Amino acid sequence: MKPFVVHTGIAAPLDRVNVDTDAIIPKQFLKRIERTGFGQFLFYEWRFNADGSPIESFVLNQPKYAGATVLLARNNFGCGSSREHAPWALLDYGFRAIIAPSFADIFYNNCFKNGILPIKLSEDQVQELFSRATTRDNYQLTIDLKEQLITDGAGLSYSFEVDEYRRYCLLNGLDDIGITLQYEDKIAAYEAKRETFA
Repeated sequence: MKPFVVHTGIAAPLDRVNVDTDAIIPKQFLKRIERTGFGQFLFYEWRFNADGSPIESFVLNQPKYAGATVLLARNNFGCGSSREHAPWALLDYGFRAIIAPSFADIFYNNCFKNGILPIKLSEDQVQELFSRATTRDNYQLTIDLKEQLITDGAGLSYSFEVDEYRRYCLLNGLDDIGITLQYEDKIAAYEAKRETFA
């Protein structure tokens, strides 16, 4: 998993509440067993017409948000089913961080396990970010996980809280497997010792 230390990227404002995982990655695209390849289907029914042409009004189809890597969202982002494909699709599309007032619990946990930083801010703070992202071209945010700080180079500075263990894992690029492999030598030693008693 790619470490998250400091990230700077364009912020795209998705102005909808209760965005569920089926909207993030529709069920008809859940046929792959790899974690990659889902980005092209992200928000598919909002991004594309029935004939496959882009819906120009949708935020991610607007030129000013091309290449966005920070997603601004509203309350209860990631609700619905617990499919891990939702963070896979967001990450594969290019998003490294999501900022919202609240997240669905399972989705929130899955983000950390897949290298995405979900940040909870107050509704007023999120609204200010929305205002700036919608009125300025190429609006970028810098997110410093080590310092737990969001800045925009134009006077805005917000601190945020992250559980210390999750912060450690993201800073070091450790998912559940990576954490286990930190103890590979001890596991191997245990297995070798166990074989002598078999």
